[in-house]
Amino acid sequence: MPMSQSTFTILLGGELSLTERLRHAVAGTRFIAADGGMRHAAALGVTPELWVGDFDSTPDDLKGAFPHVPKQPYPAAKAATDGEIAVSEAIARGGRRLILAGALGGERSDHALQHLLSAVSLAEEGFDVLLTSGKEEAVPLLVGAVELDLPKDSLFSVLGFSALTGLSIENARYPLADFHLPFGSSRTISNVAEGKVCFSLRSGRAIVLARPYDLSGV
Repeated sequence: MPMSQSTFTILLGGELSLTERLRHAVAGTRFIAADGGMRHAAALGVTPELWVGDFDSTPDDLKGAFPHVPKQPYPAAKAATDGEIAVSEAIARGGRRLILAGALGGERSDHALQHLLSAVSLAEEGFDVLLTSGKEEAVPLLVGAVELDLPKDSLFSVLGFSALTGLSIENARYPLADFHLPFGSSRTISNVAEGKVCFSLRSGRAIVLARPYDLSGV
């Protein structure tokens, strides 16, 4: 399956800034909207192939928009979030790379944290996952290596969801080599990219959270 056909952008209800990096990331992908995340479709100029959710956070003026997009309603008392349902639908349609747009920040910190945890779980299952708000981006870091192409002097952090062993960070202002990061440590918060940053990990689970447009580390 061509990469463009196996890459899905899931439109979630969080904040989304229409940055150049966001537009580049989602260009040519397939789209599924989760409830109120459909409001981002018009801003991006895209038409999702599916709209799922209980529609409790969809404004009335949006409910009548996109009349030709199939809706898949769920009851409010369901056992999964609208975002999780949308991701499941993307996977059922052959999705292997998942871009969770509107996954970071916003009014619901519980949803934002759940998106981060879900991304790590999906990565463990072999999916390629990017979370983005346009201004912030996050990728899971598991055993192995990850590269993140960042502007020079932009900020990034590594958040450990467990103790991390064998953590290495290359091409950053504060590099690390074969480092042990205790669970809950703030040692890897607010690093500065020198360009494309390379991460590797021997054991543990983490998220790399980057701010590509934040050059306050200069």
